[in-house]
Amino acid sequence: MTETAAARITGPGGAADPGEPVVSFTGVNKSFGAVRAVADLSLTLHPGETVALLGPNGAGKSTALDLLLGLRNADNGAVRLFGTTPAQAIAAGRVGAMLQSGGLMEEVTVRELVSLACDLHPRAYPVPQVLAAAEITDIKDRKVNKLSGGQEQRVRFALATAGANDLIVLDEPTTGMDVSARQAFWATMRAQVEQGRTVLFATHYLEEADAIADRVLVMHHGRLIADGTAAEIKAKAGARRITFDLEGPVDEDALRALPHLVGLDLTGPTVRIRSDDADATVHAVYALGLYPRNLEVSGLGLEQAFLAITDAATAEEAQTR
Repeated sequence: MTETAAARITGPGGAADPGEPVVSFTGVNKSFGAVRAVADLSLTLHPGETVALLGPNGAGKSTALDLLLGLRNADNGAVRLFGTTPAQAIAAGRVGAMLQSGGLMEEVTVRELVSLACDLHPRAYPVPQVLAAAEITDIKDRKVNKLSGGQEQRVRFALATAGANDLIVLDEPTTGMDVSARQAFWATMRAQVEQGRTVLFATHYLEEADAIADRVLVMHHGRLIADGTAAEIKAKAGARRITFDLEGPVDEDALRALPHLVGLDLTGPTVRIRSDDADATVHAVYALGLYPRNLEVSGLGLEQAFLAITDAATAEEAQTR
């Protein structure tokens, strides 16, 4: 999906009213037996936002997306899209989705499947335009069940953008794509956002969220535990990263007893520490009589901040049991 291809998929389509929330969850709960998949979830998404939804497996991300798309009903609370129900917004052609769950129709060609999606969309783009934007014109006559994993992802993308949607929901969209395909995919999504549309994507590629999203949501055990820019999420972790090398045997117990330690990782002679007071921790390292080499102290990346926040949430939950 080159920049030229990205431009092909934009166009008129009634982007959302800037003053109207695109998505709102208000006190939403969803349980499956004894498992509470979504717990008192409240959030609002606005036009023109690119929002990353993060969380470990079992955090409730997929359930939240299912509720947003009307694939499941909340036990209580309200989910609204553009001020209406999810079913009404989808019927009006305002929502496109690219999901991991569910398969593609088999024994039909790529062009036939995309044509069906365009026929069903109230504000459809021409089929050749959709094929070109997803860079699947060259495989348009191939049967869907003969595609590679990366090709299937591009077909799912074509189905999600068959018309002028105001909200695009993506669940692990770049799984199976190589680096160049991922970069091209996000160039296409940026073109969508520039048209005033909203993109919500769940991903396990935290570097992708850091680079692409202007807002990050972190879920853990069904709860929303962080909401802000990537920089704000990193600051919320309240920790810094300390990295250094040690010569000779490493006393792991002594390192684990360092003050203000949030996390510790040992890989050979390299010590990686997360600390909520880096100055005090480094001072204590020298007080142990250690001589760290290649010492570096830096802010956490989004991945390290994510781990720190979810670890803290797990510890808090353990204390309340």
